[in-house]
Amino acid sequence: MKRALLFTLIGIFILSISGTALAQSEGKIGFVDLSRSFDAYQKTKDFDKALEKKGDAKQKQREGLVKEIRKMREELELMNEKAKDKKEKDIDAKIKTLQEFDQDAKSELTKERDDMVRDILKEMNDVIRGYGEKNGYAIILNDRVLLYGQKTMDLTDDIIKLLNDSYKK
Repeated sequence: MKRALLFTLIGIFILSISGTALAQSEGKIGFVDLSRSFDAYQKTKDFDKALEKKGDAKQKQREGLVKEIRKMREELELMNEKAKDKKEKDIDAKIKTLQEFDQDAKSELTKERDDMVRDILKEMNDVIRGYGEKNGYAIILNDRVLLYGQKTMDLTDDIIKLLNDSYKK
């Protein structure tokens, strides 16, 4: 019982402090659609194109390995029993190489994509923070946690413009 009262009092204290801070500032509140900002950011688009090219190159390498395996299987049918055993081992080794290639390529592309997303989100966070400080915002929310917001409070277009303008430089 005492604990619940203590937590309630701490909660009320924190709310009163944050409410006071909001009242002392202009009290401006805005929100940003992070998904739309991320997708509209030219850096994201450029990186997606580069990643797609890398993915296409990996796919061509993979197709080459698959082609080799098919050729080896065709050759297998024309061989005698002794040569077939060796060829089957070679095919199994090539299949293992293909599986490792698939796993490595997927891992490499996923890591690169994750790193890019992390860097862009950090950059977006910095731009949003700077925008909020420069324009006197007390709070800027992520639209994912927002149930309702007036269109006049949507800062997404401004943030996209700032991101793209800074990227061009």
